[in-house]
Amino acid sequence: MTDLSLYRNIGIFAHVDAGKTTTTERILKLTGRIHKIGEVHDGETTTDFMVQEAERGITIQSAAVSCFWKGTRFNVIDTPGHVDFTVEVYRSLKVLDGGIGVFCGSGGVEPQSETNWRYANDSKVARLIFVNKLDRIGADFLKVTAQVKKVLGATPLIMTLPIGFEDTFVGVIDILARKAYIWDETGQPENYQVTDVPADMVDEVELYRNQLVETAVEVDDEVLMKFLEGEEISEAEIKRCIRKGTRDLVYFPTYCGSAFKNKGMQLLLDAVVDYLPAPNEVNPQPLTDAEGHPNGKFAIVSADEPFRALAFKIMDDRFGALTFCRIYSGVLNKGDTILNSFTGKTDRVGRMVEMQANERNELSHAEAGDIIAIVGMKNVQTGHTLCDPKHECTLEAMVFPEPVISISVTPKDKGSTEKMGIAIGKMVAEDPTFRVETDIDSGEIILKGMGELHLDIKVDILKRTYGVELIVGQPQVAYRETITRAIEDSYTHKKQSGGSGQYGKIDYIIRPGEPNSGFTFISSIVGGSVPKEFHPAVEKGFRLMMPTGPLAGFPVLDVEVDLIDGAYHAVDSSAIAFEIAAKAAFRQTMPKAGPQLLEPIMKVDVYSPEDHVGDVIGDLNRRRGMILDQEKNLTGVRIKANVPLADMFGYISTLRTMTSGRGQFSMEFSHYSPCPNNVSEAVIAREKEKKAAAAAAKK
Repeated sequence: MTDLSLYRNIGIFAHVDAGKTTTTERILKLTGRIHKIGEVHDGETTTDFMVQEAERGITIQSAAVSCFWKGTRFNVIDTPGHVDFTVEVYRSLKVLDGGIGVFCGSGGVEPQSETNWRYANDSKVARLIFVNKLDRIGADFLKVTAQVKKVLGATPLIMTLPIGFEDTFVGVIDILARKAYIWDETGQPENYQVTDVPADMVDEVELYRNQLVETAVEVDDEVLMKFLEGEEISEAEIKRCIRKGTRDLVYFPTYCGSAFKNKGMQLLLDAVVDYLPAPNEVNPQPLTDAEGHPNGKFAIVSADEPFRALAFKIMDDRFGALTFCRIYSGVLNKGDTILNSFTGKTDRVGRMVEMQANERNELSHAEAGDIIAIVGMKNVQTGHTLCDPKHECTLEAMVFPEPVISISVTPKDKGSTEKMGIAIGKMVAEDPTFRVETDIDSGEIILKGMGELHLDIKVDILKRTYGVELIVGQPQVAYRETITRAIEDSYTHKKQSGGSGQYGKIDYIIRPGEPNSGFTFISSIVGGSVPKEFHPAVEKGFRLMMPTGPLAGFPVLDVEVDLIDGAYHAVDSSAIAFEIAAKAAFRQTMPKAGPQLLEPIMKVDVYSPEDHVGDVIGDLNRRRGMILDQEKNLTGVRIKANVPLADMFGYISTLRTMTSGRGQFSMEFSHYSPCPNNVSEAVIAREKEKKAAAAAAKK
């Protein structure tokens, strides 16, 4: 297939348990890709093929599948819903042209839905909305669409209405065509009949159809004039307007149904064909220079352009490393040599495959618009650009969040130590939010990740997939340090050892920086007291000290260094002398600048039955939480709060005990905030003890 207008690269994304994987499974069944539906609760779905996914009933890593509907090829990526794995959503949306945002009919717009929606906005991905689980108690389609407006600030374009609600939900009405789709009780997706709109819903359908047409035509001046002049707008014209408005993110066609009960899925698939853009209809990806700044050029989606692709996911399996690529332009043939513009190295393409979850189909040829995997590429990481060696280019890079939680692990025996080195190398390549370090003082191996579940899964993979037996320590919080006041200071580095020596004098101000600014270096020197060629060395010296703060050795955030004066020697001054001066200046001045310990604050979203709300809020207050909002719905209360991560370990078991197993929660990193004195003192004392113990062990 080469007609790009018949391609749809789409992702399914939502909050955990809204029904993404079930929706994907129904798409595969309806398109004939699979013949037997697997259920999440049985651990038998096509896209949840990891052992850990099947056991826990959650999606951990995104999976790609391809299928056909009405002559159009769908490349579908099913993404995780749990906050610890949002990197999978982020990197999938980065390479997709369209998406389906799935919302639970009773849960509505949940916290992870907001995060994923924000990622989709950042990547400018056109979306359909599918309000799922309308057969559940408390499901309310129109309430969810109102939440989409209020919480996400988006405009839902209501395309279907439900017939019946909760256990009487039997089908949907296609508002544009004024037709009702009613399914029987067999649960089979093909067992439905198309009838006229039920008499008691005719007025409601007309009301929503008028709203639909009114909103749809706003994107096309010609059709809008016809509408305002009272002319009849044809269905084809309305569809053309909806397609344009969807592509431009003006509004989002909104459908309803129940994926589990196989109701409403056909209309959603038709909408993917009718309204989501083909690869050549979206704005082309910008190209950048080596520093990541846009250079005014674009990766035009066409097979006639030079080859350009983005490696968006690395996956290790029994046949070797798989590099998932989205091809933006050009053609790739088996045996071609391609360049990794990040490393500057070339690689020959030995095998290319089209992925069907964990199965693969061999390919000899792929081109613009395709999502494929290349087998056995070396030194490729997530976000690297692969291109034609004769036309070197760089696509916009990916930015990944910093880990907020860590655990220490120790292999039980020598065999495990050897296996662990190989396993961790593969796992770090697969997941950019998973980091591994060795503690210099204690020699412990530290695993860093996005949350307790994230690290729990990683340890499980190490044990079961790679056979590494581990002793696992307690989770630790990723603290940071900053300063609270400005200090003007001076430092002179001089060393004489026969021949030319070392000399560098710097006068500087260290002051608190803007929030989230990291490290900023400026020079206010007037004249040449420190020549300009030494300024980068001064900056480098300070920057190299930022990972180790003065209080407890945690990385330092939000500091500005201003070089205001200094002195140099015509013979003895060098870049290395000024770098050493800056390092010593950091050690000298930072303890005087009011250093302060910062702790990660999490945005926590708790769902509680109404009769347990008081207990839940009381418990969050005890955990130093700040309650931000409470929102009541038919089935309970959603409580939003900011809570320090240090007090959230093991929270799920406490919540379940308090709410008789009915409570749920999710959390994601929000910001860093100063620690109270008692917490700060305890953390600093603990770090000193660890270092002392490690030093004693070395002796």
